[in-house]
Amino acid sequence: MDTPVSWPNYGKHCLNFVLMSESRSLVGLGPSSPSSPLGLPLKNAHGFQSLKSTSHRFSPTLCSIKTVPHPNPSSINRWSLDGATALVTGGTRGIGRAVVAELAGLGATVHTCARNGTELDKCLRGWEEEGFRVSGSVCDVSFRDQREELVDTVSSVFNGNLNILVGLFIYFFLSFIFQLGIVVFSLSHENAVALFVCYLINNVGTNIRKPMVEFTSEEFAKLFATNFESVFHMSQLAYPLLKASGAGSVVFTSSVSGFVSLKSMSVHGATKGAINQLTKNLACEWAEDNIRSNAVAPWYIRTSMVEQVLSNKEYLEEVYSRTPLGRLGDPTEVSSLVAFLCLPASSYITGQIICVDGGMSINGFYPRHD
Repeated sequence: MDTPVSWPNYGKHCLNFVLMSESRSLVGLGPSSPSSPLGLPLKNAHGFQSLKSTSHRFSPTLCSIKTVPHPNPSSINRWSLDGATALVTGGTRGIGRAVVAELAGLGATVHTCARNGTELDKCLRGWEEEGFRVSGSVCDVSFRDQREELVDTVSSVFNGNLNILVGLFIYFFLSFIFQLGIVVFSLSHENAVALFVCYLINNVGTNIRKPMVEFTSEEFAKLFATNFESVFHMSQLAYPLLKASGAGSVVFTSSVSGFVSLKSMSVHGATKGAINQLTKNLACEWAEDNIRSNAVAPWYIRTSMVEQVLSNKEYLEEVYSRTPLGRLGDPTEVSSLVAFLCLPASSYITGQIICVDGGMSINGFYPRHD
């Protein structure tokens, strides 16, 4: 393994494969671009090791790749993720799928995981046809023990040189309002390359809709454990890796329910409000480690789940009337913001919660007239 050298700016690297915790075959990834604009100056040089999978089980072959200093920051393409690697969990549907395509389209090498292996294989074939560098594996990161196991497994696969964390932060879909769970951050460890990671958990969370006075202690505890405790835990697990990178960027997905009152959503809104405050606290607490923290907060985004929820035409018209832009959002309108918060262009943005809601959250009383 090459000895790291000091350099003040960024790191070049190449990722051949990213292998996740489940025993599944990966789609082959060709060599990525050697450039790696990661947004903020790193403290140390970072080499990398390529991983070649030879079977459906874990049997990687590691080979050294020489560390190369990055060019002067003025030559960095602020709008490219060439050379960056991305991990997207739950990236086979809705916004998650859009995020995979967005990051891959910007030049990142992406690994995604989901619980449905058949669906994952279909998506991987489609991404390969589009020329994207995407691999995938099956896993469920909604459970504490699996989150911890993933961290240990990925660390051992890369021989301690690259700790790829799956399940850093977990958010959930609602049965009433579509909620995207997403996390994007940059990290590295020792000789590892800075890594962009996106976590999207599909249909593993919950929402209980009822008046506040009717909540039981068990229901209250369930919502906070599902929607916030797992986020907090994964943040703790990821912190050493984020700190080691010298340039971390955490992107949470909250919800407009963390800003405004929604019917029968008192406890759910409180969990999202907690996420918003965590975003701000981490932005200050982790700033000394060069880690940024931001969040995106969607309203109704057009996905198959939301279309089922909004099949009631009368209710759909109410949603339109409360949304100044008068329409639902598209998954790409969320994924583009997530990608921006990963780009070097956003390196001075931290502690912000950005609504992706067509203006809904700032609409006081502004009725729409035909």
